[in-house]
Amino acid sequence: MNQRPKQALSIGFVAKRCGVKVSTLHFYETKGLINSWRNQGNQRRYHPDVLRRVSVIKAAQAMGISLAEIKQAFAKLPEQRTPNKTDWQALSQQWHQGLNQRIKQLENLRDSLTGCIGCGCLSMKNCPLYNPEDSLASEGQGPVILNRNNQPS
Repeated sequence: MNQRPKQALSIGFVAKRCGVKVSTLHFYETKGLINSWRNQGNQRRYHPDVLRRVSVIKAAQAMGISLAEIKQAFAKLPEQRTPNKTDWQALSQQWHQGLNQRIKQLENLRDSLTGCIGCGCLSMKNCPLYNPEDSLASEGQGPVILNRNNQPS
């Protein structure tokens, strides 16, 4: 956004209002998620809609959406505008399937690890982490049984 708004917000105000640290705003800016400009005193200034944009970022992150996914979604908006209600509905629908998949994986993880966490010895035959002599190496990397149990159906 090249046009400077009539009402400019300081970085301190934005940070306080959004409940984030100033360094978080700097980070979001380096990632291309928000934009600022410098005033005559070389201080960062933000357009008021940055408050909504940061709120969308925080809401998406709370749902487990990565910053890369958020940036990708923002890039689809015309002229880098802040998501409005209609945009948010489209974004949330887009992320809905991924969230359901993550929820299923977390439920499977919870259900798979109950016994293992209870005993703590990692020697149970049905433990999704136990892999004596790395016998499952040919099936892939990481906790193969756990990953197998957490595949989307």
